[in-house]
Amino acid sequence: MKKLIAMMVIMMMVVSLAACGAEEETKTETKTEAKTETVDESEWEIVIVPKDATNPWFVRMNEGVEEYKKVSGLNIYQKGTPEIDATLQSQLIADLIASGVDAICVVPVDPASLEPVLKQAREAGIIVIAHEGASLENIDYDIEAFSNDAYGAFIMDNLAAAMGEEGVYTTMVGHVTNASHNEWADGGVAHQKANYPNMTLLEAEPRVESEDNGDVAYQTAKELLKKYSELKGIMGTSSYDSPGVARAIEELGLTGKVATAGTGLPAANAEILKSGAVNALTLWDPALAGQAMAAMAVKMLRGEEITDNCDLNVEGYRNLTFKPGSDKVFEGQGWIVINKENVDSFGF
Repeated sequence: MKKLIAMMVIMMMVVSLAACGAEEETKTETKTEAKTETVDESEWEIVIVPKDATNPWFVRMNEGVEEYKKVSGLNIYQKGTPEIDATLQSQLIADLIASGVDAICVVPVDPASLEPVLKQAREAGIIVIAHEGASLENIDYDIEAFSNDAYGAFIMDNLAAAMGEEGVYTTMVGHVTNASHNEWADGGVAHQKANYPNMTLLEAEPRVESEDNGDVAYQTAKELLKKYSELKGIMGTSSYDSPGVARAIEELGLTGKVATAGTGLPAANAEILKSGAVNALTLWDPALAGQAMAAMAVKMLRGEEITDNCDLNVEGYRNLTFKPGSDKVFEGQGWIVINKENVDSFGF
């Protein structure tokens, strides 16, 4: 009887051990399968949301996005609103969240107004990358083409040279809510105060808006120049500012007496550069900025580590460094100078 009981116990142990072994083998197979499972990148949907779809700046950005899509083979596209409008942009992003996209890359019209909808995007597990949105909180990363303070200082250097480093000037931004434009203007003013003591910021109207519209920039500049006879320079930030200001300067017969400097696209401003109405403009290629946002989104979707000195394999964005004091805002080395000598060499 004892032998029989002993044999039964041994048999139960063998069965138990066999079961455990089978369970462990199943777990191992499951782990192996999980490790070898590949992500189908063709199912990703990455959307670039510019300030609007019609502005030549963002038409150029779309060219870069389409080129990146072609080279990468991924489902990446740009979708913008018919006009620059913060409410419309917010609604567009809400629609993208509802459709279940994987990543949203946005150039904000009004950063503060986008915070609620971008928070919803991140809560839904959507990657959020911004450009010209350094003040945004509800993002994974913001990519700037350069240090905004340094870019503003550079524009001021161009304005100072055109003004002979003396006289009264003012600053123009697309909107007073635009983060990057105001950072450039602030950087320019700080640089002037530190380096050009014979220049003075117009106290009565130190900052005006163009509403990202060439006609508004023109009308505003015309009114300023008629109202303040001492005004000798206008620092622009939006790509519409300096061209609009230059038009006012020429119309009022003030070429050579009043100067402007700012951002602008080469082909659109070739005439005013060659005429001398504007000595130099600065910019970064929006096509490359669009590609940089897409590349960052792809890196994150692939689970790659994002660190300081990040390389997106896009010209001007090969050595992104964190803005001092930030772990979300990256700065590149992407600005370009345009003058009458090189304006025809860019191809856009």
